[in-house]
Amino acid sequence: MTSSAPKYIISGGPGSGKTTLINGLKQQGYFCAEEISRKMIIQETAKGSFCLPWIDISCFSAKVLQEMIVSWNQAPTDNLVFFDRAIPDIIAYLQVAEVPVPAEYYSALASYPYHKQVFILPPWEAIYVNDSERWQTFEEAVVINKAIRKAYLDCGFELIDVPKNSQTERVAFILDFI
Repeated sequence: MTSSAPKYIISGGPGSGKTTLINGLKQQGYFCAEEISRKMIIQETAKGSFCLPWIDISCFSAKVLQEMIVSWNQAPTDNLVFFDRAIPDIIAYLQVAEVPVPAEYYSALASYPYHKQVFILPPWEAIYVNDSERWQTFEEAVVINKAIRKAYLDCGFELIDVPKNSQTERVAFILDFI
């Protein structure tokens, strides 16, 4: 299940500019996998499901994990790929909710490896907005960001802090780094 091209992760707490950064990378022609949790919230809400992170985080996390595996498998193997979040993000959200993390999450992370350097975006109150999929307060986003950083470090990743800059400058930072 390994691939030759690097699979980079872009992570950080809610509202830190990940989607904007991913869109900038797409505009440069890079393959970018969309954020699974946002897509799942939209789908589950449309179905009237209770499998939502604020109702049943275990159910929601299991679905997100399966979709992340699908996304990993569908990513090109011959070109650089950027993922908007990955398996350690699920681990962090479960830990914040004080829900035990099933061993299958760690097994999946071992089976579907990513590049060990992860680009992480800091909380940024100036750009933070709530929407139908982002219900957390900015203060909660800061707590989640800390948990995400810890989860990635605990899983053996190296964090590369992306500065608070424009989309263009953030894209350049990442491309210069790699």
